[in-house]
Amino acid sequence: MTKTVHPVLTKMIPVAKGIAETFGSNCEVVIHDFSNIEQSIVAIFNGHVTGRTLETRMSESILEKINKHQDGYDVYNYTGKSTLGRELKSTTTFIRNFEDEIIGCMCINFDITDILSARNLLNELSKVDEEETIVIGEINKINDVLYDIVENTIHKFGRPVIYLNKDEKVSIVKDLEDKGVFLIKGAIDYVANSLQVSRYTIYNYLDGIRDTK
Repeated sequence: MTKTVHPVLTKMIPVAKGIAETFGSNCEVVIHDFSNIEQSIVAIFNGHVTGRTLETRMSESILEKINKHQDGYDVYNYTGKSTLGRELKSTTTFIRNFEDEIIGCMCINFDITDILSARNLLNELSKVDEEETIVIGEINKINDVLYDIVENTIHKFGRPVIYLNKDEKVSIVKDLEDKGVFLIKGAIDYVANSLQVSRYTIYNYLDGIRDTK
């Protein structure tokens, strides 16, 4: 027998379909008609989420919400499990007729099982040791300072590094030593690269400079 559906509920069916289409196959949307509790479902989209069909009787949880919310307060984002054991995020909104009487509801059940699994995986992958946190911005500031000092010191000779002799490079290293550059972590390698010599050459320069102090 064909169900007679209230026109207000009928107008909600395209809305329910639109929500289901927008959020995909994990989103079940159901329209219930309270005039026939035994067969309350008048439209259902993506029913595989909970395993329901048009012939499925209204669940006890929905009946409880109807009894609990006779004044028509909608219930958003509550959680539960489907009969298939899937984790659901649900919303129930009540539908009224032209006399402002509650005649049905629209239920949205979103299967978040896979999302929760992905969240747990991402949490595991992004887990860090907070005690070892380094402020990247501070590193960049230090690198900028190091770059400026080294480049300005080399620039004083007015020639590309490739044309500088050993004494000139030693003089540059001495200036950098006097400025405290080598107290900065990584400065040895940076200066060696800038002067196109090995890090061991820089150590030798420094040993000679410090021996004369």
